[in-house]
Amino acid sequence: MRKLIGIVLLFLLVSVVALAQEDKAEVFGGYQYTRLNLSGVDSINLNGWNASVSSYFTKYLGISADFSGAYGSPFGVSTKMYPFMFGPIVHLPNSAKLTPFAHALFGGAHLTASASGVSAGETDFAWAAGGGLDAHLNSRYSVRLAQFDFLQTRFGGENQNNFRYSAGILIKF
Repeated sequence: MRKLIGIVLLFLLVSVVALAQEDKAEVFGGYQYTRLNLSGVDSINLNGWNASVSSYFTKYLGISADFSGAYGSPFGVSTKMYPFMFGPIVHLPNSAKLTPFAHALFGGAHLTASASGVSAGETDFAWAAGGGLDAHLNSRYSVRLAQFDFLQTRFGGENQNNFRYSAGILIKF
């Protein structure tokens, strides 16, 4: 029975991959702004980079790996945050020049802060949900006009509800 289930699952996986159309993978890289909301501290504005790799199983559905780095020095404290998340992505390719997408990402984030020679760091659970809009330049390149994410981190045993915006270049394979 297990062999039969394994064969059926393998057949379904091969079928889904065979149905893939148009863009099979894409790589994104660009600018990121994060509004970090730590408890007991005013919101912190961080700037940095965002990169992702997405692979599509069908014309619309795929999986994405998202990595970013956000940096700032609020109140004289050097702050760095590195989210690393993975999850499903849905995009709606069409004949128009704009392609909307949505994703749900799950993973972790690493936060470090240092001031006056004292530093501390923590890695904990993080997730993000959001989407955006890509403008096609040609069959290979697009510009990610906007990616908006609700980014929840969990540092110090408490949840932080953050906002993240990204924009940049998308290369399709």
